[in-house]
Amino acid sequence: MTADKTAASRAPRISPYAMDAMFVTVHRSAAGAAWRWRTELATLIAAAAALWRLTLLFTLTTAAVILVGLVLVVLAVPGSRRFTVRRLWCVLARHRIQRLCWEARLHTRAGRLPLVLWTRPTKVGERVHVLCRAGICAEDFEDRIGEIRAACCARDARVTRNLRWSQLVTIDVIRRDTLAAARHIPSPLVARHSA
Repeated sequence: MTADKTAASRAPRISPYAMDAMFVTVHRSAAGAAWRWRTELATLIAAAAALWRLTLLFTLTTAAVILVGLVLVVLAVPGSRRFTVRRLWCVLARHRIQRLCWEARLHTRAGRLPLVLWTRPTKVGERVHVLCRAGICAEDFEDRIGEIRAACCARDARVTRNLRWSQLVTIDVIRRDTLAAARHIPSPLVARHSA
């Protein structure tokens, strides 16, 4: 009987959490890093492809000058500059929220972080859609509003839970107050009252 128990204890066990271990391995692998840096990688690949295509038509120096000129034109035109800057803030907010989740221990016991599904610009900042894994909830994010504000360099942050699917959380990163006055106009009554 004891020989059967020791043989059974030495037999390999099938872990019910094998998929969790695999996802943690993918998260810490090159595939996980590629997913987290997907925007930067896509931009780098597009720039390299454009440079390669232009070098087929011109010299390398001319192709580089053309690409730099294109970037300067995009940054000089107000509409495209606003678009580019808002997208850059979205990428920054995504990275900062992912880092906050790791530093503030907003992850599962296995080390799996919530998934930042989508980040889009709004009139006052960014809206980040997060998928919480089992063991993490919207209230965990609400408890860390101050840390979210600080991590995203924002004026304020709001966390709302999806009413239909509670694992979906929306974080509104508020950077600017659109109702604030652009310039302060002093009241003439203050000057008259103090005299």
